[in-house]
Amino acid sequence: MEPIEEKEIRASFINCSKGEASRIKLPTGTVAWDDLDFLAWTDPGAPLRSLLVVPGTEGPVGLVLRRPEARRVSAMRSSMCQVCLTDHAGSGVALFVAPLAGASGRNGNTVGQYICADLACSLYLRGKRQPKMRLIRREETLSLEERIDRALTNLTAFTDRVAAG
Repeated sequence: MEPIEEKEIRASFINCSKGEASRIKLPTGTVAWDDLDFLAWTDPGAPLRSLLVVPGTEGPVGLVLRRPEARRVSAMRSSMCQVCLTDHAGSGVALFVAPLAGASGRNGNTVGQYICADLACSLYLRGKRQPKMRLIRREETLSLEERIDRALTNLTAFTDRVAAG
């Protein structure tokens, strides 16, 4: 992913007001842009709010997401991220909910997507991070570029659903 400036990140959010976007705390520290296909982080000032910025053909598209409260989940249960298709055990995948853009979102309508709870899909795709307690690894015949394209296609479909309101 190409580096994005703060002003461009704040302007990219489609499902919150400009005032809300100006109050979002951006990621701290150094961002490893070369290892990212999209930018995602949890707001340190609001731990139940996560943010996602996806590169788009007309510029980046940002979403404000609500993440679930932490809860205990059986280690025997497994889930798959709908973005990168990584299998996780226990609480490695969470349902992130985004208010729809526009009037529909202001009326409380939302859509959700199951995403890696740590928002590290790009690192899982590259093999730089491994899911905890994963028993069986599914090998894919797709190249890294093809898996990245699939993940970005999945994310773009999600951002399009939010934008459609």
